[in-house]
Amino acid sequence: MKNDMRQLLHLEPKSGWLNDPNGLSFFNGKYHVYFQYSPESAYGDGDKCWGHWQGSDLIHWEFMGTAIRPDCPDDRNGVYSGCGIVKDGLLNLFYTGNVKEDGDHDYVTSGRGANVIRVTTADGLDMSEKQTLLTNADYPDFCSCHVRDPKVWEENGSYRMVLGARTLDDKGCVLFYRSDDLAKWSYERMMSAPDFGYMWECPDVIELGGKRFLSISPQGLEHGETQFQNVYSSGCFTLEETLCGFEEWDYGFDFYAPQSFTAPDGRVIFIGWMGIGDIPYSNLTAELGWQHCLTFPRELSLRSDGGIYQRPIRELNALKQRPVSFTDGKPLETQLPFYLASFAECGRFSIEFEGILLMSFDNGIFTLEFTDKQAGGGRTVRRVKLDNFTGLEIIADKTSLEIFLNGGEKVMSTRFYPLETAVTLTAHGISGSVYPLRGMEVR
Repeated sequence: MKNDMRQLLHLEPKSGWLNDPNGLSFFNGKYHVYFQYSPESAYGDGDKCWGHWQGSDLIHWEFMGTAIRPDCPDDRNGVYSGCGIVKDGLLNLFYTGNVKEDGDHDYVTSGRGANVIRVTTADGLDMSEKQTLLTNADYPDFCSCHVRDPKVWEENGSYRMVLGARTLDDKGCVLFYRSDDLAKWSYERMMSAPDFGYMWECPDVIELGGKRFLSISPQGLEHGETQFQNVYSSGCFTLEETLCGFEEWDYGFDFYAPQSFTAPDGRVIFIGWMGIGDIPYSNLTAELGWQHCLTFPRELSLRSDGGIYQRPIRELNALKQRPVSFTDGKPLETQLPFYLASFAECGRFSIEFEGILLMSFDNGIFTLEFTDKQAGGGRTVRRVKLDNFTGLEIIADKTSLEIFLNGGEKVMSTRFYPLETAVTLTAHGISGSVYPLRGMEVR
């Protein structure tokens, strides 16, 4: 069957451009996923808005349209990324209002306004008037004009906010603010790390098992063979008095700007943009009128070594159908989408998606390599180090793969574009099960 390229397990726009997830929250009995949205263009041109999905759970969704547009002086050049927090029966949404002044500006040290704006909603749909809370004048004097992406949370009876920033000497950092009422904010401190990029976007403070992490999406890191392989990266530090132990969230081709929120049952849910800006490869759906998707939601948990596991949310189990086995050296044809699992330890193996890509593990390196240029849209190879191999899980949708290694110790995400929905798998040195998947319900 010819691949129509419409995803069945990932939220993607019917038309236009999607990027960062925003305002992730559970409010009034529904999950809310807002997102960066350019409805008029699959290439990100036109108004920069927020789109909106809502759902009664994490696998049934309804698209609610454009939620916030750039329609006031303080956000006239774009409704940029932000967050959501519930207080007093209202969902408070915070975002960066982008302003670009006319004139001879570099838009780094001059000419750009970065305004923290708040709106509230009683139903997730109808928004209040916009309230500008912070402008460039409220940021420390060491900052450039690049300050954005507020994330707000409650802590010890008051509220905290982090903002990503770029200093005047081109160092990435995070600014911490405090408020008693979500309206008046005071600057507390800055945190940074030496030689770690020129801009930190999309900060998030995440707590797991009593340990805190600072998630950022840094720009300007030096690329390596098994780390920081993409144009821009995304990962987290352990957050103590200083920042230490940075680990990337995802080692694949397509992952950036993630955000977390807490579900009613206490799980920390994590969603990223399955894309990156300024990429040297392409997404074939753009020619069809839409581009990009969000990752399948993930659950975060604390590892015994102090790191983080990422796993597909347990709701995935409701989408699984009767499994079939794959064995060493025997080709298996299966339809997209599917879930693949193998939990046997081994020191060397490979799984080939025939005519598309090859996954392999050897000498402590897991490799994802496209063997077909068109299917990869220009993507080539990504690698990640593993001390050992204890298991593999893959969510394969119509045009995306999310690969979870060692129970989610490491993750690799990529878009791919097979011509058919039937994929032939051939494994060597490993066996396991493939579960056909029903799609999410998205209206």
